[in-house]
Amino acid sequence: MSTQTDNSKPTRVTASTLQKMKVASEKIAVLTSYDASFTTLIEQAGVEAIIVGDSLGMVVQGHDSTIPVSMTDMVYHCANVSRASEQALIIADMPFMSYASVKQGLNNAAKLMREGGAQMVKIEGGAQRVELVKALVAESVPVCGHLGLQPQSVFQLGGYKVQGREAEDAARIIDDAKALEAAGAQCLIIECVPASLGRDLTKAVTIPVIGIGAGAECDGQVLVHYDMLGITPGHRPSFSKNFLHNASDIPSALKTYVEEVKQGQFPSDEHLFS
Repeated sequence: MSTQTDNSKPTRVTASTLQKMKVASEKIAVLTSYDASFTTLIEQAGVEAIIVGDSLGMVVQGHDSTIPVSMTDMVYHCANVSRASEQALIIADMPFMSYASVKQGLNNAAKLMREGGAQMVKIEGGAQRVELVKALVAESVPVCGHLGLQPQSVFQLGGYKVQGREAEDAARIIDDAKALEAAGAQCLIIECVPASLGRDLTKAVTIPVIGIGAGAECDGQVLVHYDMLGITPGHRPSFSKNFLHNASDIPSALKTYVEEVKQGQFPSDEHLFS
Protein backbone atom coordinates (compact mmCIF):
# COMPACT_ATOMS: atom_id res chain seq x y z
CA MET A 1 0.00 0.00 0.00
CA SER A 2 1.39 3.40 -0.98
CA THR A 3 2.27 5.68 1.92
CA GLN A 4 3.56 8.68 -0.04
CA THR A 5 1.75 12.00 -0.34
CA ASP A 6 2.03 14.37 -3.30
CA ASN A 7 4.91 16.25 -1.67
CA SER A 8 6.79 12.94 -1.16
CA LYS A 9 6.61 13.19 2.62
CA PRO A 10 5.95 9.73 4.09
CA THR A 11 2.49 9.20 5.52
CA ARG A 12 2.38 7.26 8.78
CA VAL A 13 0.77 3.83 8.58
CA THR A 14 -1.97 3.38 11.17
CA ALA A 15 -4.22 0.59 12.36
CA SER A 16 -6.80 1.92 9.90
CA THR A 17 -4.29 1.42 7.08
CA LEU A 18 -3.88 -2.25 8.02
CA GLN A 19 -7.65 -2.66 8.26
CA LYS A 20 -8.11 -1.29 4.74
CA MET A 21 -5.42 -3.66 3.48
CA LYS A 22 -7.25 -6.65 4.97
CA VAL A 23 -10.49 -5.58 3.30
CA ALA A 24 -8.64 -5.18 -0.01
CA SER A 25 -6.89 -8.58 0.42
CA GLU A 26 -3.53 -6.79 0.22
CA LYS A 27 -0.82 -8.62 2.17
CA ILE A 28 0.80 -6.81 5.12
CA ALA A 29 4.58 -7.03 5.57
CA VAL A 30 5.98 -6.70 9.11
CA LEU A 31 9.45 -7.11 10.63
CA THR A 32 10.98 -6.59 14.05
CA SER A 33 13.54 -3.89 14.76
CA TYR A 34 15.37 -2.82 17.89
CA ASP A 35 17.59 0.06 16.71
CA ALA A 36 17.72 3.11 14.45
CA SER A 37 19.94 1.72 11.68
CA PHE A 38 17.87 -1.36 10.97
CA THR A 39 14.67 0.68 11.27
CA THR A 40 15.77 2.93 8.41
CA LEU A 41 16.63 -0.04 6.18
CA ILE A 42 13.45 -1.92 7.08
CA GLU A 43 11.25 1.07 6.28
CA GLN A 44 13.04 1.62 2.98
CA ALA A 45 12.17 -2.00 2.11
CA GLY A 46 8.47 -1.11 2.37
CA VAL A 47 7.08 -2.73 5.51
CA GLU A 48 3.79 -1.48 6.90
CA ALA A 49 4.64 -2.13 10.55
CA ILE A 50 7.63 -2.69 12.81
CA ILE A 51 7.37 -4.71 15.99
CA VAL A 52 9.79 -3.77 18.75
CA GLY A 53 9.68 -7.26 20.15
CA ASP A 54 10.78 -8.69 23.45
CA SER A 55 12.52 -11.19 21.17
CA LEU A 56 15.42 -8.77 21.66
CA GLY A 57 16.05 -10.65 24.89
CA MET A 58 17.19 -13.64 22.85
CA VAL A 59 18.74 -12.16 19.68
CA VAL A 60 20.30 -9.02 21.22
CA GLN A 61 20.81 -9.77 24.92
CA GLY A 62 21.66 -13.47 24.64
CA HIS A 63 19.00 -14.87 26.97
CA ASP A 64 17.33 -18.21 26.28
CA SER A 65 13.82 -16.73 26.53
CA THR A 66 12.03 -13.39 26.51
CA ILE A 67 11.30 -13.57 30.25
CA PRO A 68 14.26 -11.42 31.47
CA VAL A 69 13.33 -8.44 29.27
CA SER A 70 12.28 -5.42 31.35
CA MET A 71 10.16 -2.35 30.72
CA THR A 72 13.36 -0.31 30.80
CA ASP A 73 14.74 -2.48 27.99
CA MET A 74 11.57 -2.11 25.93
CA VAL A 75 11.37 1.66 26.35
CA TYR A 76 15.04 2.03 25.39
CA HIS A 77 14.78 -0.04 22.22
CA CYS A 78 11.39 1.38 21.25
CA ALA A 79 12.80 4.90 21.52
CA ASN A 80 15.70 3.88 19.26
CA VAL A 81 13.21 2.72 16.65
CA SER A 82 10.79 5.61 16.95
CA ARG A 83 13.54 8.22 16.50
CA ALA A 84 14.44 6.72 13.13
CA SER A 85 10.97 5.75 11.95
CA GLU A 86 9.10 7.93 9.47
CA GLN A 87 6.19 5.86 8.26
CA ALA A 88 5.79 2.33 9.68
CA LEU A 89 3.31 1.63 12.48
CA ILE A 90 5.42 0.99 15.59
CA ILE A 91 4.07 -1.85 17.72
CA ALA A 92 5.87 -2.47 21.03
CA ASP A 93 5.71 -5.60 23.15
CA MET A 94 4.59 -5.32 26.73
CA PRO A 95 7.21 -7.51 28.44
CA PHE A 96 6.67 -10.34 30.90
CA MET A 97 4.73 -9.36 34.07
CA SER A 98 4.32 -5.74 32.93
CA TYR A 99 0.53 -6.16 32.68
CA ALA A 100 -0.33 -8.54 35.51
CA SER A 101 -3.10 -6.16 36.55
CA VAL A 102 -5.16 -3.64 34.61
CA LYS A 103 -3.61 -0.74 36.51
CA GLN A 104 -0.09 -1.98 35.89
CA GLY A 105 -0.87 -2.54 32.22
CA LEU A 106 -2.25 0.98 31.81
CA ASN A 107 0.79 2.55 33.48
CA ASN A 108 3.29 0.56 31.45
CA ALA A 109 1.48 1.12 28.15
CA ALA A 110 1.57 4.84 28.88
CA LYS A 111 5.31 4.57 29.52
CA LEU A 112 5.91 2.77 26.23
CA MET A 113 3.97 5.41 24.33
CA ARG A 114 5.25 8.52 26.15
CA GLU A 115 8.91 7.56 26.51
CA GLY A 116 9.34 4.93 23.82
CA GLY A 117 7.25 6.43 21.04
CA ALA A 118 5.15 3.28 20.55
CA GLN A 119 1.96 3.72 18.54
CA MET A 120 0.42 0.39 19.54
CA VAL A 121 1.16 -2.09 22.32
CA LYS A 122 1.16 -5.87 21.98
CA ILE A 123 0.05 -8.20 24.76
CA GLU A 124 0.03 -11.99 24.95
CA GLY A 125 -3.04 -13.93 26.01
CA GLY A 126 -6.67 -14.40 25.10
CA ALA A 127 -9.88 -14.19 27.11
CA GLN A 128 -7.98 -13.43 30.32
CA ARG A 129 -6.79 -10.16 28.76
CA VAL A 130 -10.23 -8.85 27.78
CA GLU A 131 -10.61 -6.44 30.70
CA LEU A 132 -7.11 -5.07 30.12
CA VAL A 133 -7.77 -4.58 26.42
CA LYS A 134 -11.03 -2.78 27.17
CA ALA A 135 -9.27 -0.50 29.67
CA LEU A 136 -6.44 0.29 27.25
CA VAL A 137 -8.81 1.03 24.38
CA ALA A 138 -10.91 3.26 26.68
CA GLU A 139 -7.75 5.32 27.24
CA SER A 140 -7.04 5.52 23.47
CA VAL A 141 -4.21 2.98 23.51
CA PRO A 142 -4.23 0.85 20.32
CA VAL A 143 -3.79 -2.85 21.11
CA CYS A 144 -2.42 -5.82 19.19
CA GLY A 145 -3.16 -9.26 20.63
CA HIS A 146 -0.84 -12.27 20.46
CA LEU A 147 -2.19 -15.83 20.35
CA GLY A 148 -0.90 -19.32 19.57
CA LEU A 149 2.61 -19.81 20.89
CA GLN A 150 3.10 -17.13 23.53
CA PRO A 151 6.83 -16.82 24.31
CA GLN A 152 6.19 -15.26 27.73
CA SER A 153 4.37 -18.47 28.70
CA VAL A 154 7.03 -20.80 27.35
CA PHE A 155 7.82 -22.38 30.73
CA GLN A 156 4.14 -23.01 31.39
CA LEU A 157 3.76 -24.48 27.89
CA GLY A 158 6.77 -26.73 28.36
CA GLY A 159 8.83 -25.25 25.56
CA TYR A 160 8.49 -23.73 22.11
CA LYS A 161 5.79 -25.99 20.68
CA VAL A 162 3.23 -25.70 17.90
CA GLN A 163 -0.15 -24.76 19.38
CA GLY A 164 -3.71 -25.55 18.28
CA ARG A 165 -3.20 -28.96 16.70
CA GLU A 166 -6.05 -30.50 18.68
CA ALA A 167 -9.56 -29.44 17.69
CA GLU A 168 -10.39 -28.25 21.22
CA ASP A 169 -7.26 -26.09 21.38
CA ALA A 170 -7.87 -24.64 17.93
CA ALA A 171 -11.44 -23.72 18.87
CA ARG A 172 -10.21 -22.04 22.05
CA ILE A 173 -7.68 -19.95 20.13
CA ILE A 174 -10.38 -18.79 17.69
CA ASP A 175 -12.68 -17.95 20.62
CA ASP A 176 -9.83 -15.97 22.19
CA ALA A 177 -9.34 -14.06 18.94
CA LYS A 178 -13.01 -13.17 18.80
CA ALA A 179 -12.94 -12.06 22.44
CA LEU A 180 -9.94 -9.79 21.86
CA GLU A 181 -11.57 -8.30 18.78
CA ALA A 182 -14.81 -7.66 20.69
CA ALA A 183 -12.79 -5.98 23.46
CA GLY A 184 -11.31 -3.55 20.94
CA ALA A 185 -8.00 -5.02 19.80
CA GLN A 186 -7.16 -3.66 16.35
CA CYS A 187 -4.95 -6.48 15.10
CA LEU A 188 -3.62 -9.90 16.11
CA ILE A 189 -0.38 -11.85 15.91
CA ILE A 190 -0.81 -15.62 15.61
CA GLU A 191 2.35 -17.67 16.16
CA CYS A 192 3.31 -21.30 15.53
CA VAL A 193 -0.01 -22.89 14.69
CA PRO A 194 -1.10 -25.21 11.87
CA ALA A 195 -1.66 -23.40 8.58
CA SER A 196 -5.31 -24.48 8.62
CA LEU A 197 -5.84 -22.73 11.97
CA GLY A 198 -4.11 -19.59 10.71
CA ARG A 199 -6.52 -19.57 7.78
CA ASP A 200 -9.63 -20.22 9.90
CA LEU A 201 -8.72 -17.61 12.50
CA THR A 202 -8.05 -15.00 9.81
CA LYS A 203 -11.54 -15.62 8.41
CA ALA A 204 -13.15 -15.65 11.87
CA VAL A 205 -12.28 -12.04 12.74
CA THR A 206 -12.58 -8.76 10.86
CA ILE A 207 -9.33 -7.27 12.19
CA PRO A 208 -5.95 -7.93 10.50
CA VAL A 209 -4.18 -11.15 11.46
CA ILE A 210 -0.39 -11.25 11.11
CA GLY A 211 1.15 -14.71 11.06
CA ILE A 212 4.52 -16.01 12.16
CA GLY A 213 4.68 -19.73 11.48
CA ALA A 214 0.90 -19.67 10.92
CA GLY A 215 0.57 -20.27 7.20
CA ALA A 216 0.26 -18.19 4.06
CA GLU A 217 -3.44 -17.34 4.39
CA CYS A 218 -3.07 -14.82 7.21
CA ASP A 219 -3.50 -11.16 6.28
CA GLY A 220 0.21 -10.58 6.66
CA GLN A 221 3.50 -11.99 7.88
CA VAL A 222 6.12 -11.03 10.45
CA LEU A 223 9.60 -12.38 11.12
CA VAL A 224 12.37 -11.48 13.53
CA HIS A 225 14.76 -9.62 11.24
CA TYR A 226 17.79 -11.38 12.74
CA ASP A 227 16.19 -14.71 11.74
CA MET A 228 15.40 -13.72 8.15
CA LEU A 229 18.93 -12.38 7.69
CA GLY A 230 20.45 -15.59 9.03
CA ILE A 231 22.36 -13.85 11.83
CA THR A 232 20.53 -15.29 14.83
CA PRO A 233 22.96 -17.37 16.90
CA GLY A 234 22.09 -21.05 17.02
CA HIS A 235 19.09 -22.69 15.40
CA ARG A 236 16.92 -20.62 13.03
CA PRO A 237 13.16 -21.28 13.45
CA SER A 238 11.81 -23.66 10.81
CA PHE A 239 9.07 -21.19 9.85
CA SER A 240 11.67 -18.57 8.92
CA LYS A 241 13.84 -18.22 5.82
CA ASN A 242 17.34 -16.83 5.28
CA PHE A 243 16.63 -14.07 2.74
CA LEU A 244 20.25 -12.90 2.83
CA HIS A 245 21.51 -16.25 1.47
CA ASN A 246 20.87 -15.32 -2.18
CA ALA A 247 20.92 -11.54 -1.80
CA SER A 248 23.77 -9.16 -2.56
CA ASP A 249 23.32 -7.17 0.64
CA ILE A 250 20.99 -6.57 3.59
CA PRO A 251 18.75 -3.97 1.86
CA SER A 252 18.19 -6.41 -1.02
CA ALA A 253 17.30 -9.21 1.40
CA LEU A 254 14.79 -7.01 3.21
CA LYS A 255 13.18 -5.93 -0.05
CA THR A 256 12.94 -9.54 -1.23
CA TYR A 257 11.17 -10.49 1.99
CA VAL A 258 8.60 -7.73 1.50
CA GLU A 259 8.10 -8.67 -2.14
CA GLU A 260 7.62 -12.35 -1.34
CA VAL A 261 5.10 -11.55 1.39
CA LYS A 262 3.19 -9.20 -0.91
CA GLN A 263 3.14 -11.73 -3.75
CA GLY A 264 2.12 -14.62 -1.49
CA GLN A 265 5.39 -16.47 -2.12
CA PHE A 266 6.38 -16.51 1.53
CA PRO A 267 5.71 -18.55 3.53
CA SER A 268 5.91 -21.56 1.23
CA ASP A 269 5.03 -25.14 2.18
CA GLU A 270 8.41 -25.75 3.85
CA HIS A 271 7.69 -22.99 6.37
CA LEU A 272 4.26 -24.28 7.44
CA PHE A 273 2.99 -26.49 10.26
CA SER A 274 0.27 -29.09 9.75
